[in-house]
Amino acid sequence: MVSTPSPAPGRLEPAADGRLPAQQPSRRAAAVTLVAMCLGAMTTFLLITASVSALSAIQDDLHVSPTGLVWIPSAYTLLVASLVMSAGTMGNLYGRKRAFLAGAAVMIIGSLTVYAAGSTGGVIAGQLVSGLGGALILPNSLAVLGAAFPDPHRRTEVVTAWAAASGIGLAAGPLIAGTLLDHFHWNTVFLSTAALAVVTMAAAVFVTESRGPAGKLDVPGQILAALGIAALVYALIEGGHDGYTSPRILIAWSVAAAALSGFVLVERAARTPMLDMSLFRSASFSAVMFVAAVSLFGFTGVAILSVLFYERVQHLSALDVGWRLLAFFGVYVVVAYATGRVIRRTGFKLPLTVGFLVGAAATAGFTTLEPATSYARVWWLYVLFGAASGMVAAPSTAAALVSVSHEHAGMASGAVNAFRQIGSVTGTALLGALLAGRLRSRLPDRLDAHHVPRAAWPAVEHAVSTGTGGHGTTPPGVTAAVGDAFTSGVHLGMAVVAAVFLCAALASALLVRNRPHHITGTATGS
Repeated sequence: MVSTPSPAPGRLEPAADGRLPAQQPSRRAAAVTLVAMCLGAMTTFLLITASVSALSAIQDDLHVSPTGLVWIPSAYTLLVASLVMSAGTMGNLYGRKRAFLAGAAVMIIGSLTVYAAGSTGGVIAGQLVSGLGGALILPNSLAVLGAAFPDPHRRTEVVTAWAAASGIGLAAGPLIAGTLLDHFHWNTVFLSTAALAVVTMAAAVFVTESRGPAGKLDVPGQILAALGIAALVYALIEGGHDGYTSPRILIAWSVAAAALSGFVLVERAARTPMLDMSLFRSASFSAVMFVAAVSLFGFTGVAILSVLFYERVQHLSALDVGWRLLAFFGVYVVVAYATGRVIRRTGFKLPLTVGFLVGAAATAGFTTLEPATSYARVWWLYVLFGAASGMVAAPSTAAALVSVSHEHAGMASGAVNAFRQIGSVTGTALLGALLAGRLRSRLPDRLDAHHVPRAAWPAVEHAVSTGTGGHGTTPPGVTAAVGDAFTSGVHLGMAVVAAVFLCAALASALLVRNRPHHITGTATGS
């Protein structure tokens, strides 16, 4: 999901310690490096969709409230978004391979924590640990590839392969989770991530170590960034239950605003900032950060809304849902790979603008979903949205790098990765909270419309708010009412995605600099 700057073509650049690499890596060593880094990307993205696919089973077993359910996938992406830039710096300082291996080991620990969990708190704690691992893997896997493949053309190819691997992880998550849920307890879903991380570590052992330019870990900036993002996500999720103007949520908004404002001030004053605020003087760079965040805001938002709709409204198994979403994720992989290879001819504006417009149209189409809508009527919308997401993946990364000077390319690469992850956690948090809030607010009206006795309403509302309801023994009228209210929440979330995508299309058309990526010699990713 990020790109890395390339050294001058045809030259061997000195490492941080001043030593020149003796020669290009052998074909075998290069293949092992590429496989290991692609496995790392698959691991980090597999966990996202696998955990989303397991939400219904987790809710049924642990009786998780709708708000608590949103925290499960959000906890993982929250840690990734908060720590991804510092994790890249740690790799530069202490070794990228070492940081990558540490990330894989931490993901194993996090996944095993979820596997052993018997409460919602345990699941969320494990997801937080896994998020630390994902933050270490993402930037360092790309940095390892950048060091192993100095030729800019070859680097473009391998980073595009890395991007495709991340998409394969997203596509495989629901299928693996569904298969395991058909035969085992939901905890086993998280063993799949641990198993893939073990294989990743075994392959990465043979990767050559590398370090980046001398730098310094920005501890104050990291603390303020993490605090600000965490307070923001807390306000988004819990505000859906308590109200966005309740005293507790107002405090969270204030903490987020203060921490993020402090982050800006600290970064402006720092000698070695984590994120140079002067980069945002470029309208193109600022627009690309917004576009990058929006791309994953919609991607993860549509994924979680779709999974919950099919599992909680149409009562399909996780495996059946996985096969339906393959149209979405599979097309994304193909289009992202193809777009990454052609943007040197098209530039950035065209695929970004068209991609966001197509995505807005597809999500607007999802607002016509009804509880009884068959998949045969909407499969093409998933194809469209997958293609739209694929069209904006590589151009948004490459556009970030050409919006800044060459010496800032590495920082721009880290920034676009961080903003993508912020978009991901915001999409999960906000859209999940809006869904939960709309479900509660519309439920009384739908219970009345389906002639459910008023005396039964408190019990139904309590079951929905605490996650203790089970559709197997629920009266048909109650099931229909809950399905209608839930679908209304899905409509609201899809409408928000459509509106935000339209804003991103406008920003892409008006502000993004339309220079092809080969001018700067940078590589692209998704």
